[in-house]
Amino acid sequence: MQREEKATSIAELREKLGAARGAVLTDFRGLSVAELTELRTLLRQSAVEYKVVKNTLAKRAIQDTTLAGLAGYLEGPTAIAISATDPVAASRAVTTWGKGREKFSVKGGVVEGRIVGPREIADLADLPPREVLLARMAGAFQAPLAGLVQVLSASLRGLVSVLDQVRQRKEGAA
Repeated sequence: MQREEKATSIAELREKLGAARGAVLTDFRGLSVAELTELRTLLRQSAVEYKVVKNTLAKRAIQDTTLAGLAGYLEGPTAIAISATDPVAASRAVTTWGKGREKFSVKGGVVEGRIVGPREIADLADLPPREVLLARMAGAFQAPLAGLVQVLSASLRGLVSVLDQVRQRKEGAA
């Protein structure tokens, strides 16, 4: 690789990692080309880019940035799954695909600018989608209000019931 190519590669990786909302570093050692193609297809469906990187170039790309802590994860064969839109998409896709594959492992990653380890990546992958979390939160906010409405309407229903019984007695007496 020529010096200009290296500089271009470093600048491109720095830009992608800087703009990424989520990125996952993986060890792809021992995977076949067919398995890597399957993984890339799955990641592409989630709008995630998967790129094999040279550790020395990646270390230079994150040097003097907030992502410098990733340098510890850049050992052995490394590929990075980068999501520019959804912070959890890369974690979810990589973890789902990697279940049951002993040769594939997650090294660590970045979520919203914060460096996380493999355990946090797995925890993020287990989270329900954003829409489900928002629906649960809306339900949690609605439940106390619905209970309040029921309590307030109970006394009103009781008053209506008493008035209806008084009306029935007066009609029966007349």
